[in-house]
Amino acid sequence: MIPTKMFFVKGVGIHKERLASFELALRDAGIEKFNLVHVSSIFPPGCKIISKEEGLRLLQPGQIVYCVMAKNETNEPNRLISAAIGLALPHEKNLYGYLAEHHAYGQKGEVAGEYAEDLAATMLAMTLGIPFDINQAWKEREQIYKASGHIIKTTHIVQSAEGHKDGLWTTVIAAAIFVP
Repeated sequence: MIPTKMFFVKGVGIHKERLASFELALRDAGIEKFNLVHVSSIFPPGCKIISKEEGLRLLQPGQIVYCVMAKNETNEPNRLISAAIGLALPHEKNLYGYLAEHHAYGQKGEVAGEYAEDLAATMLAMTLGIPFDINQAWKEREQIYKASGHIIKTTHIVQSAEGHKDGLWTTVIAAAIFVP
């Protein structure tokens, strides 16, 4: 089975119980009614990115759904957490792309999102044989990757939150959901 469509979701949940916090994050993301199976980080050739609304209409409650998910949680008051998924797509439609998950403490959402995007783009650049200096900043490498003509698009989705002030469990998720 090779997915033909994919969409992004994100969510946050807060509850006194750790598992319930995760459930509420899934609900916030709109994916609580599926049996989620975590897979690694390959974006299939020819797969189309669709909206969350369109993707959810194509799935049924109880369905086994494959996803790449980043998750983070804390019960420490005010602790900053984030979960991000980065995506890098090759120019050639018959090649596969990469998804990368990143889970961070103390990192603002946008920083975590760019980090995940950088991870995905770096994995794709290595696969495509694009020369780069890993010590360069992401913005510099991003320009090199895109200027090579081999990487056409990079993006990310991220969810961040501060731990609840009273120590309730706070869970954040970001996910790429595959549709068969």
